[in-house]
Amino acid sequence: MLSFFRKKTSDELPTGGSAPSAAKGNPSIGGTTANGEVPPRPSLQELGYRNANDLRETIYDFLRTIRDPEKPSTLEDLHVVYEEGIFVNEPTPGNVNVVRVEFNPTVPHCSLATLIGLCIRVKIERNITHSLKLDIYIKKGAHATEDEINKQINDKERIAAAMENPNLRQLVENCIKDED
Repeated sequence: MLSFFRKKTSDELPTGGSAPSAAKGNPSIGGTTANGEVPPRPSLQELGYRNANDLRETIYDFLRTIRDPEKPSTLEDLHVVYEEGIFVNEPTPGNVNVVRVEFNPTVPHCSLATLIGLCIRVKIERNITHSLKLDIYIKKGAHATEDEINKQINDKERIAAAMENPNLRQLVENCIKDED
């Protein structure tokens, strides 16, 4: 199911008053207040979703269009990503939504599983504009080196380093670009 409704960005959410949040001393996303408290985050409904399933469907709609690095097919066509592999878990104490994405490489020794995981992460991060804790994992038992790959695709420093590589960045861009 494609989501045609535009989701609200964190900047578009009401802050409880007429003054901008910066003027009230509230932190930007990921910050704390002057007294060290973590401010409450908006709920799924305030972000424009009906419920957790709506967020799951929205994320799947983004992922289904990612192209396989080797084949002229999408990850959905190859059953690498699937709607049942997206889990919206309980928010963190600071009310940051937690999403786990599980994917299934086509073969247990897939040499591009790390690249596919990176594409999934980048696609979600670019299209979901609000705070989100994102965990990406290979389906248990689906890859020979799943533990090592899971560690790589969930390590912020490794992701940043990978995206600084111009060749790798171009591969990711080619896989995640939207076809007209």
